[in-house]
Amino acid sequence: MLERGEQVAVSGGSADRHDLKSQWDRVKARLKAELGEATYISWFQYADMIGVGDGKIVLSVPTRFIRSWLLAHQMDRLVGLWQDEDPTVQKIEILVRDPMRGDAPAPASPASSAQAAAQAAVQPSPAMRAAAAAARAGQGQAAVQQTVYSGYASGPLGDGGEDLGAPLDPRFTFDNFVVGKSNELAHAAARRVAETRDVSFNPLFLYGGVGLGKTHLMHAIAWEIRRKHPERKVLYLSAEKFMYQFIRALRFKDTMAFKQQFRTVDVLMVDDVQFISGKESTQEEFFHTFNALIDHNRQVIISADRSPSDLEGIEERIRSRLGWGLVADIHPTDYELRLGILQAKADEIMSSGGNIDIPPAVLEFLAHRIVSNVRELEGGLKRVVAYASLVGRPISLEMAQDVLRDLLRSNERKVTIEEIQRRVAEYYNVRLADMLSARRARAIARPRQIAMYLSKQLTTRSLPEIGRKFGGRDHTTVIHAVRKVDSLCKEDAGLEEDVDLLRRMLEGGPPEL
Repeated sequence: MLERGEQVAVSGGSADRHDLKSQWDRVKARLKAELGEATYISWFQYADMIGVGDGKIVLSVPTRFIRSWLLAHQMDRLVGLWQDEDPTVQKIEILVRDPMRGDAPAPASPASSAQAAAQAAVQPSPAMRAAAAAARAGQGQAAVQQTVYSGYASGPLGDGGEDLGAPLDPRFTFDNFVVGKSNELAHAAARRVAETRDVSFNPLFLYGGVGLGKTHLMHAIAWEIRRKHPERKVLYLSAEKFMYQFIRALRFKDTMAFKQQFRTVDVLMVDDVQFISGKESTQEEFFHTFNALIDHNRQVIISADRSPSDLEGIEERIRSRLGWGLVADIHPTDYELRLGILQAKADEIMSSGGNIDIPPAVLEFLAHRIVSNVRELEGGLKRVVAYASLVGRPISLEMAQDVLRDLLRSNERKVTIEEIQRRVAEYYNVRLADMLSARRARAIARPRQIAMYLSKQLTTRSLPEIGRKFGGRDHTTVIHAVRKVDSLCKEDAGLEEDVDLLRRMLEGGPPEL
């Protein structure tokens, strides 16, 4: 880890620096061409050249995990590519940046300043944000935990306050939240609410499927407010607990105290509001509490599994008010974000001192195959690591497949005939309407037969059903297409590769580089 004030020598004047940057750009371009874009983005895109001297090139990367992988798998190739540019280079050293403290890798170097200015124009990718989050996690989370004296956001409410709110998970901070395209709006809005007293949107409504990060963001908001503004009263609880507290107040005839406790907070966060669906009395009290807080310019943050307009069993007046402010949805994760999350978790495992080697191929495999939600994704990695630690077996792709057989089976994608038709038409550059028509030209008929073949292989639809999806054709036409493609694949290696690539694309797996 680069320590504050540590400097890396950079040689030469402006011409030398320009030449070095050109060399590094050419090295990266060759790496990208050799490895493919996906691998390059995951491991090399945010590697920086920060120094050179005495036959040594110094690079920096965001995480220890990336450094370890580069040292193990790419060091010889890196040295070879640099020697093609500069024969005097004998060694490459890789350091890990420390984004938590804001250290520049080479603070006193004009060359590194130019490099930093160039990099500032580049928007960090989810993988980069994941790496930075992992590097910050250890120090950042410790600082938050020292500031927040209670595991409950409702701590400052006074006597009995701790019983009103729900405990906060110390792992759920902004430092540990990996940002991608699917959640960047929700993350940015949560940050704004946590850092600014007066925001232009109130309430903030977060919604998305199970395990996509809604609760994580709400806990992160609470931790950040308590760290930056400890005098503010923050209350976090689930909708179910809100209902329980309200029923309890009715039972003990103490509704005035209940109202006072909820309506004197500065920030109220209610998680999973869909659980008060159909509870008329609870909704009535929630409605009045919500209005009282909004009227007094207090921040309200709500989460649910669907948008306000889609909340069934919730009164129309409540749904209308929930949509007053900013409604931010969290989409299912894409491959890049899932890989970034796994890289961050792997780096965390390595940082904790576990003597575990996690091959990058395993992370890429898990990112492709476990697509349901982040909880299952992280749980899958933990199962693999635990199995390797307990049984004493090295982690490999085969071992991960064996250990996670049940999880992988539940995450298998259900491919539709329509998706097969669209993908095959795009692959062979033909119109979808032509593929479904009666045209028999070879350029149309062959893709049609391949689409029928894949429909038989990848779906559970019957032959007559498949035929009907292809312009009302008879099942015998489908049988002929399946047999024809099967026969051609045995004779034509190129066609076999095309069909195999289409199958992997449809199943969600990565095409082989």
